[in-house]
Amino acid sequence: MIKSFEFYFDFGSPYTYIAHKEIRKFEKENSIEIKYMPILLGGLLKLAEIKANIDIPIKAKYMIKDCKLWAEKYNIEFKFNNYFPINTLDLMRCVLVAEKNGCNKKFIDKIFDSIWKYGLNLNDNSIIEKLIKNLGINPKTFLSESIDLKIKDELRERTDEAHKKGIFGSPSFIVNNKMFWGQDRLEFVFNESKK
Repeated sequence: MIKSFEFYFDFGSPYTYIAHKEIRKFEKENSIEIKYMPILLGGLLKLAEIKANIDIPIKAKYMIKDCKLWAEKYNIEFKFNNYFPINTLDLMRCVLVAEKNGCNKKFIDKIFDSIWKYGLNLNDNSIIEKLIKNLGINPKTFLSESIDLKIKDELRERTDEAHKKGIFGSPSFIVNNKMFWGQDRLEFVFNESKK
């Protein structure tokens, strides 16, 4: 019997987008439901005392080529976003609002594609509002819910909880109480989920 697993993510990571696309394929092929676990990557890195790739010039330069290689390997449409880095704080809070409104998978797909497939500038709130409206959701109501103190606290708590579980980056996965980090560990994640 195939079990589900937890996927810890932040939209700002191109590697996480690549993992997300592969996970969607795996879900369809195996009829399982992956548990999407939103966290704030910047907060997580701070807790783990780790620098982001973008803050290490040699890594930042390499990351663009590396992501393109992985996207080609998995046959995923990918465009490194010219507006990178994207400030994902509000977007990750919006995931929590989408969860409560029963539209989180559609919202997650739309945001990931907007950043890493279409290269949109999601630092621009007017673009975010249009995307939300295209999902058939009132953007004003949706975005006002995302700045509610409870939502802010919940994202912080989820990020803290992920750190307590030993998670230090995105994408990360927990399956059968084992943690895996990186889109290049998906084979291990998928195999473990079948045990």
